[in-house]
Amino acid sequence: MDRSIVAWARRVAETELSDVLPRRWAHSQGVAARAVGLSQVLGGDADMLAAAAILHDVGYAPRLAATGFHPLDGARFLRDEHGADERLARLVANHSFALLEAEERGLRDVLEREFPLRGELLLVDALVYCDMTTTPDGEQTTAEQRVAEIVGRYGADSLVGRFIRRAAPEIFAVMGRVEAASVAQPR
Repeated sequence: MDRSIVAWARRVAETELSDVLPRRWAHSQGVAARAVGLSQVLGGDADMLAAAAILHDVGYAPRLAATGFHPLDGARFLRDEHGADERLARLVANHSFALLEAEERGLRDVLEREFPLRGELLLVDALVYCDMTTTPDGEQTTAEQRVAEIVGRYGADSLVGRFIRRAAPEIFAVMGRVEAASVAQPR
């Protein structure tokens, strides 16, 4: 993978988010910064993670919000308007246990059909780790604090609140897997 995908992804995300959703843009930049810290763990996939990290929330851009489900809207935008790498679109579509939220929204079959995961466990885990350890303002946090922040922002009984509470055990398991992989890497 060459670094040009990361520069392209940054330009696309900035164009779509920086003016209309500056806080979402700050979060995306923070998630991308976290991705840099995992580059040794991912080796040749480090640039793919960096690109997915900066683009993971692009589907929140108002002009892209066709379904109102940002992972699906963002992945479709990348695929349909940019002809993006298939792996990149799948990562954006499936970030942070999106299948569970898609299920809450009645969109699981659509997401699985259009953007099936194909053996990308380490990349998916790495993207979850980066997203769930970054605040809405782009600062580092713990996964426990992030989940609590999401529940607090949306409400425990909201669709997002229900989804994130269901996903929390898996999110916390990812933290352990990624941290273990990071420690195992030679420096």
